[in-house]
Amino acid sequence: MGATYIKLGQFIASAPTLFPSEYVEEFHKCFDRAPPVPFNDIQKILREELGKPIDSVFDYVDPNPLASASIAQVHVARLRGVEEDVVVKVLKPGIEDILVADLNFIYVVARIFEFLNPDLSRASLVGIVNDIRASMLEEVDFIKEAANIEAFRRYLVNAGLTRLATAPKVYQQFSTRRVLTMERLYGVPITDLNSISSFVSDPETSLITALNVWFGSLLACETFHADVHAGNLWQLRDGRIGFLDFGIVGRISPKTWAAMEDFLASLATEDYDSMATALIEMGATNTNVDANAFARDLQKIFSSIQNLDTEVVVAAARGPNNATAISANIAVDERQMNALFLDVVRVSESYGLRFPREFALLMKQLLYFDRYTRLLAPDINMLQDQRIYIASNRRTSDNRVYQ
Repeated sequence: MGATYIKLGQFIASAPTLFPSEYVEEFHKCFDRAPPVPFNDIQKILREELGKPIDSVFDYVDPNPLASASIAQVHVARLRGVEEDVVVKVLKPGIEDILVADLNFIYVVARIFEFLNPDLSRASLVGIVNDIRASMLEEVDFIKEAANIEAFRRYLVNAGLTRLATAPKVYQQFSTRRVLTMERLYGVPITDLNSISSFVSDPETSLITALNVWFGSLLACETFHADVHAGNLWQLRDGRIGFLDFGIVGRISPKTWAAMEDFLASLATEDYDSMATALIEMGATNTNVDANAFARDLQKIFSSIQNLDTEVVVAAARGPNNATAISANIAVDERQMNALFLDVVRVSESYGLRFPREFALLMKQLLYFDRYTRLLAPDINMLQDQRIYIASNRRTSDNRVYQ
């Protein structure tokens, strides 16, 4: 059906607060790699967007894409004259027009359904469609993604964290709504244990740095990175943590963060009464909630979190010198991750609670980090370790927090 419906499926899969579990689980199939667009089409877009011959900007552009997704693909290139390696993210041809037309159609259909069925109006169907529309159109505007990257880089500078973490520099003069030219960072996903050990002596320290930098951004940055899967969180060759791909970001309100902070504190101490209170504060409801019963139900759910297993895939490859190269990567089971969260949402909804989407985004990233902790630092408790700072009174400019 095209890119709109792939992105719609991805949105549903990433929003377990809004959709039934069967839909969330099924639409995870939309995260598979998309077929690439022919390089001739990519060259045409580059010429149109840059307003000059490609070879006047780049020494070369690799015709084979480094990555291909539903709305864009990425090519490796080198800037002319400065000999700097870059990656160029190019919006696939016609995607924006297709998205606008399809999303407007979906919006009209939603309005008709609400008119015909008042129950859908009470479920805020049009509001959900508007949320989807805003999220998807923002993702195809690379000017906004560039602004997200620059905001994160400013946060790192202001907090004095540039020695510890980075995001790719954006080449604004070679970037437009449909083309994003960025510094090429060299490293490996944070889950590649074998390669990480050749870059840093202590992967646990790298994980703690990544956690503190990300938690700090919740408070000190305009947006937070809302897609920290292993492909977007790298251990760089120079020892820093690299945050990649800012197409999906979140914005958290002070009220939601205050409730989220209480929720995390209660989760760390297994205080389910406080957890229930925090979730009630966060969730919109028109009914009186039995906090004691809600706490008992939450205890049943979260007691199962210890049973969530991290699947480690070990691949062995024969090298030319007959040596065996071993690399270990975490296989994050999206279904398993969502199952826990869906249980929380399902029980919460039975008490009349409906959470903001930002809560879902935050929880998803915490589940990612939980997996990384199990792989890289299995002996630490992410929510209780004194080296990891979550509290709102933290001073992100104090580098002692990150060491």
